[in-house]
Amino acid sequence: MGSTTPLSPSWSNWAGNQRSAASTILRPRTIADITAAVQAAADAGGQIRPVGSGHSFTPVACADGSRMELTDLDTGVRVDRDRRLVTVPAGMPLHRLNALLAEHGLAMPNLGDIDAQTVAGAISTGTHGTGAAYGCLSTFVETLTLVTGTGEVLRCSTGEHPDVFAAARVSLGALGVLAEVTLRVVDAFVLRAHERPALLADVLADLPSLVAAHDHVEFFWFPYTDRVQLKINDRVPTDDRPLPRWRAWLDDDFLSNTAFAGLCRLGRAAPRLVPAIHAASARALSERAYTGRSDTVFCTPRRVRFMEMEYGLPRAALPEALAEVRRIIDRLPFKVLFPVEVRFTAADDIWLSHGYGRDSAYIAVHQYAGVPYEPYFRAVEEMATGLGGRPHWGKLHWRDAGSLAPTYPRFADFQALRARLDPHGVFRSPHLTTLLGP
Repeated sequence: MGSTTPLSPSWSNWAGNQRSAASTILRPRTIADITAAVQAAADAGGQIRPVGSGHSFTPVACADGSRMELTDLDTGVRVDRDRRLVTVPAGMPLHRLNALLAEHGLAMPNLGDIDAQTVAGAISTGTHGTGAAYGCLSTFVETLTLVTGTGEVLRCSTGEHPDVFAAARVSLGALGVLAEVTLRVVDAFVLRAHERPALLADVLADLPSLVAAHDHVEFFWFPYTDRVQLKINDRVPTDDRPLPRWRAWLDDDFLSNTAFAGLCRLGRAAPRLVPAIHAASARALSERAYTGRSDTVFCTPRRVRFMEMEYGLPRAALPEALAEVRRIIDRLPFKVLFPVEVRFTAADDIWLSHGYGRDSAYIAVHQYAGVPYEPYFRAVEEMATGLGGRPHWGKLHWRDAGSLAPTYPRFADFQALRARLDPHGVFRSPHLTTLLGP
């Protein structure tokens, strides 16, 4: 049986803006342990919140009942190299998954820029990377095993419980506990990364052809300037231009973390310097091109603490949205210390995916820890909502069920399925009640 701790220590997320203290910690080792815990909670009228690695900025993992940690869950690992399928416990962190796949000559088709999340946490919140031909990570799920609010164990796919499958791949933990996930992966591949400074106007003018011509495109706009850092990743046959270790340390460790943290602290202490800091940063970034194993190019270390909000928009709305973000930033009574990130994804058919039914452009706004952010984020949210935007489930936002329902065509279907799978409210929480209704 899994372990139970009567008095739990307090929990906080990576950013430090969400804290909770559960009455009990549950650490199941088997699916039977999960089932027993859920049935006990249902009988007692209690609640369980499954948690991952705490990389969401929202209260989605906050629990005042029982907190279920899946780090000890061992359902086994199965790799079908010929069919390019891998089955893993849902609590496995992405960095371990990437290492496992590499050992078998396999890889995830796409990834976001960090690999600290668990598989369950990443897919449940719609975590995504960038690439016009790729949906969020949930689109790579072939089958999943879900323990519902009654303790029933469902194995779901397009051919088995297809309605649950369409909903549970992005479900915020509202339908049950994800215990095991089978992912459709690809042969290991090499990426060529090309990063260069550019003018925002030039990138926007050329954006449709850029996004169509390359596998993965994103850019970072530096507030108070007309400049961006453009990042393009393309698949290539050979790893013939690896980044020297000293350059990787200089760019990704020292400049992107140590030096950037110092500049953020300077900007927080002396806000009048922020525009000059952005201008200098934008011009200091040099062009670089290198090759590497796909996950090592996709994922980079992030040690500077920040708050973040991200909105998925219809792709055609991006120029209007970016122009308004610039106006919002210029009107703020405080300075914005972080660049604005823009990424792209393909449409999918997952009920609560940000990309449901449409190709998307994502605008992510950040603010350094300890600096005001709410007026900035709320203004961007108001703009994005007016353009049909959908908030990233793992990033800060202030939407509720009433405002979300019109943006998701299958929202009512999700609510009905939630009522059927969790009739006793085992997985409800104040945050989920706000987002999904009672």
